Amino acid sequence: MPELMGKIRRQTGYEFAAVRRSTGRALRHSGPERATAVQALKAAGAAMAAWALAAFWIESPMALMAPWTALVLVDTTVYRSLRACVQQMVIISVGAVWASAAMYLTRGSTLPAMAVSLPPLMLIAGYRRLGAQGVYGATTALFVIAYGSYQPGQIGHRLLETLIGAVIGLSVNAFVLPPVRLNDVCANLHSLAMECAGLLRAIADGLEEPWGPSQAEAWEDRATRLHRGVRAVSEARHKTVESVRLNPGRRLRRPHRTPPPTPDTDRRWQSVVHHLTALTRTLSGVAARSHGLSAPPDRFTNDYAALTHAVSRLCQEQAEALACPGSGNAEPGHGQAAEAWRQYEQMLGRLQTQADPARTVVSGGLLVEIRQLLLSLTPAQARDVSSGPRGARPAA
Repeated sequence: MPELMGKIRRQTGYEFAAVRRSTGRALRHSGPERATAVQALKAAGAAMAAWALAAFWIESPMALMAPWTALVLVDTTVYRSLRACVQQMVIISVGAVWASAAMYLTRGSTLPAMAVSLPPLMLIAGYRRLGAQGVYGATTALFVIAYGSYQPGQIGHRLLETLIGAVIGLSVNAFVLPPVRLNDVCANLHSLAMECAGLLRAIADGLEEPWGPSQAEAWEDRATRLHRGVRAVSEARHKTVESVRLNPGRRLRRPHRTPPPTPDTDRRWQSVVHHLTALTRTLSGVAARSHGLSAPPDRFTNDYAALTHAVSRLCQEQAEALACPGSGNAEPGHGQAAEAWRQYEQMLGRLQTQADPARTVVSGGLLVEIRQLLLSLTPAQARDVSSGPRGARPAA
């Protein structure tokens, strides 16, 4: 139980820290965080406008469908909004008509009408071409059945409300600060790189002092969370391509916007996260003495902390390059890269002097992961390791 509570506290702390960082980035400069805030305000405004129009123009007694539809149609891209609009109009119409028929068949009895309508509508919700909108057919049926509004005129009101909400939601998303997400890939890569650099710095600082299983487990938790950043980069790249499709605002934006980094950059940082995860898993195993892993000698640990500091600085340089428009593919400084490779070679040379084979195996495994991190962070050395600083060897 104490271990579980400790993990919950760590996860809660991570979440609060992430919220603070996202809020700060949204307030300081443009990027995915500010774009998300803008979309949230647009959705709220569209819902209020749809409700006002439905309530005062067609004098709907509930006017629920209009704001609800407008709210969900202010999506992350105009293309998604248009696609969701078509999907939602189809599924809501099916749900309303089906529920009305079920109420007529059951003579207005609520529970039997639900039994007739909800199972097939939930099966229809799984149809992949309806996407996330599929479930709205069943929820629309619930509204119709629960409120007993199944007469043809009442169903017509529901469909008209839906149409009003769809038009307003789509119009707001397309013509009020239409989202053109050309900077999202770079922003997400920068955030991921900063998280990687921060984790490397935390590991280096921790190894300079006595460390144990709880600290190593915290490092492993942070490394696992980095995979969310990898997925965010992949999603951002997809949205970047999608955001210019059917978007009337793409020609209104500044023409000198720098294109996002190439997909090779995504793969490099995915490799960095993979090797960071393997590194923290090894450290966690060493701290817990799992599978008989022996802790490396103190001298090796101190040297490894210094090497990890050098790699973290290299990672920080890459992150800073990603923060600057037009430098998403910039190479890190040669001096910092050379220093990191030099420290790696020195440790590799001293590895053969360790007397304890069990400790040598663990030390070699840790060096392998650092080498892989260096190859990911220094593509020039990765292309020709033999020409790297001081003739970096191709294997640990």
